Amino acid sequence: MKSTLLSLIAALVCIAPARAEDAVVMSAMQEEMQRTMKDLAHDSVPPYFLSYGVTEVQSYTISAAFGNVQYEDSDHSRVLDVDVRVGSYNLDNTRQIRGSNFESSGRNAGANIPVGNDKAALRVAIWSKTDRDYKAAIERYLKVQTNIAVKVREEDSSADFSRESAYTYSEPLKNLQLDTTAWRDRLRRLSALFSEDPAIYTGQVFLQADVNNRYFVNSEGTQIQTSDTYIRVFAIGTTKANDGMSLPLYRSYFAFTANGLPDEATMTREIKEMVQLLGKLRTAPLMETYSGPAILSGEASGVFFHEIFGHRVEGHRQKDVQSSQTFKNLIGEKILPDFIDVEFDPTISKLGSRDVVGFYRFDNEGMKAEKILSVKDGIFREFLMSRSPIEGFSHSNGHGRSQPGYGVVARQSNLLVKADKRVPFEKLRAMLREECKKQKKEYGLYFVEIQGGFTFTGRTVPNAFNVQPLLVYKIFADGRPDELVRGVDLIGTPLTTFKNIIAAADDLGIFNGMCGAESGSVPVSASSPSLLVSTIEAQKKAKSQAKPPILPSPSSLKEEKSN
Repeated sequence: MKSTLLSLIAALVCIAPARAEDAVVMSAMQEEMQRTMKDLAHDSVPPYFLSYGVTEVQSYTISAAFGNVQYEDSDHSRVLDVDVRVGSYNLDNTRQIRGSNFESSGRNAGANIPVGNDKAALRVAIWSKTDRDYKAAIERYLKVQTNIAVKVREEDSSADFSRESAYTYSEPLKNLQLDTTAWRDRLRRLSALFSEDPAIYTGQVFLQADVNNRYFVNSEGTQIQTSDTYIRVFAIGTTKANDGMSLPLYRSYFAFTANGLPDEATMTREIKEMVQLLGKLRTAPLMETYSGPAILSGEASGVFFHEIFGHRVEGHRQKDVQSSQTFKNLIGEKILPDFIDVEFDPTISKLGSRDVVGFYRFDNEGMKAEKILSVKDGIFREFLMSRSPIEGFSHSNGHGRSQPGYGVVARQSNLLVKADKRVPFEKLRAMLREECKKQKKEYGLYFVEIQGGFTFTGRTVPNAFNVQPLLVYKIFADGRPDELVRGVDLIGTPLTTFKNIIAAADDLGIFNGMCGAESGSVPVSASSPSLLVSTIEAQKKAKSQAKPPILPSPSSLKEEKSN
């Protein structure tokens, strides 16, 4: 039964390129939109705007652990997102209802619709979803009007929706093409490498391949059809220290096509290095609370900026009365050293030879992607904008994004930290040692790899961040060899931390990943040179109280038997 299932999966991911249903999907969306806007025009509360977005996803996933396939599956689905608005561009049903503890955006979750070529079935699904959302929009619009009448005047009086030009764009849609047999064998071989260390308890490598075919129409005349392929390989190894601390390491690879991924020899070398590092982390000393100078590698710096800067310049947060609005009143003010620029650029698909996952042509509101120079010479200039205006920014700049099934808000794309004053990395290490001597510190820290993190942007909690490193070294002021340490989290507040950046290296680190927020998970990248920071805070990482396994791994017993 298992072999039959695998052969069926292999067939499913090699579909013929001709797709008769492509024109049918767009036609069904347009016809139902025109009918809705025409027939409801004379309703007591008519819609002033309507958009339909359909995301068709073909996906294939395979996971292997310690040399064996754990899981393999494929899927084909379509999700319909409806944005129906009543009222006017100035005031509509999406306005925030202040004072509500369970406030929502007023946009309902998406709906699964048929994946076939039957226009009648598609139109019925679109009609049903539109009817539910239209009724909900009317109900919420009445609540919005009541809320305005009983609350104090709003701090931001900008409109609820921006007036924008219509776009028409179409590109050929794709099907998922992948040699599943070859990848199944490769993942078995790669995951078997974790068996070299019997104290590694998770040794997994998985691949996920997706084709996202997107259709979008709105009542203003926009018609967009795009297709994007994403191929990801992710390796994770986990071990445990004697004090109970769980110690993970990751290696991730991304490309728009399978041919763009590193070859097997490269992945093998890097996973073997990860296995060795996991063994060293197990016995590494536990890091104490720390405040002092540090170097963030390029990849770590990219994640750092994504968490503490990127989320705070997403435009919709400046309008949210619960948000801290860190940068709202800092337009034209210096927030970073004058040698630092920060860009968000969804129009680029590569940095050097590497694909960057934050690339797209049009956002989820049908707006053309734009490069945004958010910080120039250390001075803050611009927010990331969807079609939800804020004071001083009345139009979208192509950053309205969402996971299928979620409401759109302003989100990041490809974040690029750039420095026009750079030094060789070894010089940066020397500068760290000098800074340690200046501050009378025995050592500084070097953050090599970061898992991710989170940031608080609300007013009701301290406006802080927590970034979670995986690989950290002490660099000693007296030149002793670096020492690997474990159990540390980066913490702090954004404005203070930014002021502490004092130098940048001439290297470049790139992080490709998925960012989760209120509009779901969207693909983003973050790139940066390595940065020297004069003062950074680190606290002890939370850890499990469970002991390592009592019995040794069976893999170690096999080794003893063979010897």
